[in-house]
Amino acid sequence: MTDKEYRLLVINPGSTSTKIGVFDNERAVFEKSLRHDTDEINQYKTIIDQYEFRKNTILEALDEEDINISRLSAVVGRGGLLRPIEGGTYSVNDMMLEDLRNGFSGEHASNLGGIIAFEIAEQLNIPSFIVDPVVVDELQDVARLSGVPEIERKSIFHALNQKAVARRVASQLNSKYEELNLIVTHMGGGITVGAHHKGKVIDVNNGLHGEGPFSPERAGTVPVGELVSMCFSGEYYADEIMKKLVGQAGYVGYLGTNDAVKVERRISEGDERAKLVFDAMAYQVAKEIGAASAVLAGEVDAIVLTGGLAYGKQFVSQITDQIKWIADVIVHPGENELQALAEGGLRVLRKEEKAKVYPVSSVESTVM
Repeated sequence: MTDKEYRLLVINPGSTSTKIGVFDNERAVFEKSLRHDTDEINQYKTIIDQYEFRKNTILEALDEEDINISRLSAVVGRGGLLRPIEGGTYSVNDMMLEDLRNGFSGEHASNLGGIIAFEIAEQLNIPSFIVDPVVVDELQDVARLSGVPEIERKSIFHALNQKAVARRVASQLNSKYEELNLIVTHMGGGITVGAHHKGKVIDVNNGLHGEGPFSPERAGTVPVGELVSMCFSGEYYADEIMKKLVGQAGYVGYLGTNDAVKVERRISEGDERAKLVFDAMAYQVAKEIGAASAVLAGEVDAIVLTGGLAYGKQFVSQITDQIKWIADVIVHPGENELQALAEGGLRVLRKEEKAKVYPVSSVESTVM
C-alpha cells in the first residue's frame, strides 16, 4: 500500500439531507449530515432541479469548516438509478450524467451524487467517481428466471455496503474478495442476502420490490395467490398495494413501528405478539441465508451480518444459531456509506483497480 496521502470529498444525497465527508486516505477528517428544509426542497419540481442548491450547500459547509477544496484528489458521489452495471468504481462521464439527469431507471435523490461530484471535480480538474450503486447486477443467468416468462428477477440491493464489508472481511481473513465465497446479509429497513462468488454477487433477493425475508418496513416474499386476490379485490389502488408491500409491511404492518429497539423493549415487557414477529423475521433471514448457501454449493468461506439490525445482539444470536453449521459468522454492524465511497475512490487512485467506464453492461453470466 502506498504511503501517499489522498484527500477525497464524498457525497451521499438522501431525500431530505445530504451526507458529506472529507477523508485523508481511509481517515475521516470531517463528516456532516446537511439537513434540507422540506419547504425548500418542495420548491423544486424535480429532484434533478435541486442539484445547484445542494452543491452550493455542500460548498458552504466545507467553507465554514475551513476545508480548502483545492487540496482534493477526487470527488466521489453515491451512484444513482442507472442502467444495470457490474460492481466497481466508475468515472463519471457524459452518458452517466445524461442517464442520471433523465432518471433512466427512476428518480431518486441518489441520482444527484454523481452529478454534484462531477460539477465540483470539473472546476478543480480532478476525477469524479461513483461506487457500487444499487443497480449493480452480476446475477448468473439461472438466477434471472422467475418462473413467469414476462417477469424477470432483478438485482436491486445494498450493493455499496455489501461489497465494502465483503472486502473488509476478505482482508480480515488475509485473502482477496475475488478469491472468496461469502454470504453477505445487509439488515436494515430492507434486508438483502447476497451470494458473493469470487467477487461477483451471482444471486441476491430484490430488497426493494419484495423478495426474501420481511424486514422492519418491507414485506419480502408473500403468498402470490393471496396477493393477486388483494390486488383485484377492488379495495386498493396500485400505489396502495405498493405501500403495503414497501413501507407499511414487516414490523410496521404487524407492530406499528419500524424501530427494532422498541420491538425488543416490548418483548422484554412480555409482548408475545412482538416476540413472534421478531422470531419470524430472524427465521426468514436465516432461511434466506440457507438458500444462498445452496447457490454456492455449500462452499462458503464466511457468512457476514451487517447493517443497523446487526447491532441487535439477540437478533444476531438467533440467526447465528440457525446458520453457524454452514460457515463462521462474522458481524460488521452498521452501514458507513461515506467510508465505503471513500474506499472505492482510493482503490482507483492507488491503482489497485481501474476505474470502469459507464455504461458497462452487467457481467456475463457466471455459471458455477
